[in-house]
Amino acid sequence: MTKSIRALLGATALTATAFAASAETLTIATVNNGDMIRMQGLTADFTAKTGHEVEWVTLEENVLRQRVTTDISTKGGAFDIMTIGMYETPIWGANGWLVALDDLSEEYDAADILPAMAGGLSHDGTLYAAPFYGESSMIMYRTDLMEKAGLEMPEAPTWTFIREAAAAMTDRDADINGICLRGKAGWGEGGAFITAMSNSFGARWFDMDWNAQFDTEAWANTLNFYKGMMDESGPAGYATNGFNENLSLFQQGKCGMWIDATVAASFVTNPNDSTVADSVGFALAPDNGLGKRSNWLWAWALAIPAGSQKADAAKQFVEWATSKDYIELVAANEGWANVPPGARTSLYENPNYMEVPFAKMTLQSILSADPNNSTVEESPYVGVQFAAIPEFAGIATDVSQEFSAAYAGQQTIEEALEKAQAITNDAMEAAGYR
Repeated sequence: MTKSIRALLGATALTATAFAASAETLTIATVNNGDMIRMQGLTADFTAKTGHEVEWVTLEENVLRQRVTTDISTKGGAFDIMTIGMYETPIWGANGWLVALDDLSEEYDAADILPAMAGGLSHDGTLYAAPFYGESSMIMYRTDLMEKAGLEMPEAPTWTFIREAAAAMTDRDADINGICLRGKAGWGEGGAFITAMSNSFGARWFDMDWNAQFDTEAWANTLNFYKGMMDESGPAGYATNGFNENLSLFQQGKCGMWIDATVAASFVTNPNDSTVADSVGFALAPDNGLGKRSNWLWAWALAIPAGSQKADAAKQFVEWATSKDYIELVAANEGWANVPPGARTSLYENPNYMEVPFAKMTLQSILSADPNNSTVEESPYVGVQFAAIPEFAGIATDVSQEFSAAYAGQQTIEEALEKAQAITNDAMEAAGYR
């Protein structure tokens, strides 16, 4: 064996030893959505590149929010990376609870993140979470059932049209519900949907003095319209259905229309998962002619708790999972229709992706959502489907439980709104807003 070969083998052995010595095991909390499940299946690529192993804690959306909020607020240290969103990130960043992502590599190209996403995941101009995917909400509908009903979906429909179309598409004998919508309690589940919907009815959570507004005609109109339409044309048990439940119903061919996250488009059009993949159309979320549509703005993003002992390795994972290279990896394995959408400008400049049938509508929906001007009447908060104040999650979870109880017929809409008014005003007074 020559000296040069011995030297090379020695160097390789030293590199491998150093690689192993610096390797970490990262614990990541995430939501049980399809894109996150897909990411888990691809993490061998990350391990091969860095030597770091990954342990996943995959939770239902409401449970995830409870677990990560409890962990970070108590400095529990259970997670090295957390999946959070546009509500938590700026609040937790301001509290000093998150590691700033202001030193990501040049190759990562943080400037490529869509401005709407970067803005919602920053505090005072500093990024505190990197978007894995971004979303708004839109209508996904069965083109064959719409045609059978003798109707044509406008690109920008009204709620009146949606209710009429839902009734026309409903076929109880064939187990087809004209419309599937979230009713499940939880501020980010049914609470997010009904808040976004209420914007288009002229409602708001608070007036400019932080007084609750659930005693207004706009909120009564929102809930009465929702419940009336869902009782007429929605699935049995809709009061307990969230994103995943409605996704399953749509994929099984049991929904004529579904208004939900734009990210769902890849799942309802994937023939491996959806029985109706070749019969899906898309349209903007509905409005009522008041100048506000009912679409939201959100990103599921990866953040690192402050004080993490594995921050360097965690940043490597965040870069890997939210990079342009990861998008290419998914495209190579699953096709362009299944890459995580809504996070990077370059994705919407990619001719391969712009051939995907829902790409344009997704971007249009994202760009039309304005967190700084989401309500018809002026409101004191930032956010479309939430108010970006620390107290909102707790208040809105309680309010959403009252709404879900009304949807299920356990109380009237009037009773639910009375309770929502009292819950919200009491909490805001206790917090010193009123």
